[in-house]
Amino acid sequence: MVHFVGAGPGAPDLITLRGMRCLQEADVIVYAGSLVNPQLLEYKKPDCEVYDSARMTLEEVLEVLLRAEAEEKTSVRLHTGDPCLYGAIREQMDVLDREGIAYDYCPGVSSFCGAASALNLEYTLPDVSQSVVITRMAGRTSVPEREEIASFAAHHATMVIFLSTGMLRKLSERLTAGGYEPETPAAIVYKATWEDERSFVCTVGTLAETAERNQITKTALIIVGDVVSHGSYRRSDLYNPAFTTEFREGKSEK
Repeated sequence: MVHFVGAGPGAPDLITLRGMRCLQEADVIVYAGSLVNPQLLEYKKPDCEVYDSARMTLEEVLEVLLRAEAEEKTSVRLHTGDPCLYGAIREQMDVLDREGIAYDYCPGVSSFCGAASALNLEYTLPDVSQSVVITRMAGRTSVPEREEIASFAAHHATMVIFLSTGMLRKLSERLTAGGYEPETPAAIVYKATWEDERSFVCTVGTLAETAERNQITKTALIIVGDVVSHGSYRRSDLYNPAFTTEFREGKSEK
């Protein structure tokens, strides 16, 4: 059996209980060493084989997993955050499907959730934003043309932008081209939930300047939208005493 496991955003105690149990039972672990907190390896068995995929190709990762399966060993493919976001797991699963190898997928806490915790942020404030766009800038790896940053910016929804810290001047240009004002609140969260986490609130127009001043060049998420400033919003209907729900009858104000 191969277990694809989400490691969580960084802090070792933010892995799920199921994910921790998978690590404890694994005979082989292949982990994304450039992003996953190595403290998570403390959960492994003493005789567990460990491979760092930061220096491996897809073919080399699969060779390890296939060999483990042939030896009737249990393996864990440990990805950062939740593997469904930029985890490149489908291409691994397709090979395992072709080989008839059983696998499952243990979700993890995504770094965009960790970034919100760093700022005590709610992404979906009533009357401010009810949608979250998770995306990235096109760089060495392209994105579909229809998903260009400016097209999303036109909606003025909350945006969480991965893998773009080295392109912040271009990012600001594309955000403003799409309709965000340069004064729109924004934030940079470096290594969310890690011990050396740092966060900076700024604006769309000062993203690059803020990153340069604080020497942030990678491993950061960019958050854009009015929710960053905790600005004017309407209270939730769910807990409004005048609002009727399945569990509570609303009471009109006198």
